Amino acid sequence: MDSVRLLTEGAVEVKGRMPWSSNATFLAELCLDGTVGLAVYKPERGERPLWDYPPGLWRREVAAYIVSETLDLGFVPETIERVDAPLGQGSLQRFVEADFDQHYFTLLERPEHLPTLKAIATFDLVINNADRKGGHCLLGDDGEIWAVDQGLCFSVTPALRTVMWDFAGEPIPEALLPALSHLALDPPGDLDGYINDDEIDALVRRAAAVVDRPFFPDPRSNRSFPWPLV
Repeated sequence: MDSVRLLTEGAVEVKGRMPWSSNATFLAELCLDGTVGLAVYKPERGERPLWDYPPGLWRREVAAYIVSETLDLGFVPETIERVDAPLGQGSLQRFVEADFDQHYFTLLERPEHLPTLKAIATFDLVINNADRKGGHCLLGDDGEIWAVDQGLCFSVTPALRTVMWDFAGEPIPEALLPALSHLALDPPGDLDGYINDDEIDALVRRAAAVVDRPFFPDPRSNRSFPWPLV
């Protein structure tokens, strides 16, 4: 069954809280027409208030998925809005079965993973990711790298905080530039309701800036790194 359909229409049962999460994040089981799957459920009511982001961080998770799909990157697991989930409105993201001993720093040692890691680093530039920890890069049981936890993104002010500075000064992969150019000219209408007009305008400007100067930046200060790193 299509994962998006299961996320959108499946009956949701909360199985337990996910460990090591600053906001209330839950593992949920989905069932639809005999198909069962797992999802990560982030209800708005479980969020801690932040001074620099409005309530509803789950909306940014959905927006990040939309941008990833628009750019044809395919490394953000399917993520949708659910209003009727057990703890109220929030996001459901397909749970990735992964080797959780692996993370950005271990994957970086394997040359075959560098193209995907560079694509994730480019994606983070465009969405202005303020919290890319090493553990947010998962090596799935399918052998693919998946990028998760994109709740702190799309600020209109520079906020990039990431562990992925190993590519600083290197060129952005040329294959990514046409899709970024298209995003800069025609952002997806599906973003409406998930991020505001100013944030969409800022997204467009960042995409255009990457195309105009297609190189990975250097970290500005220690504030350019999240904590903990993994």
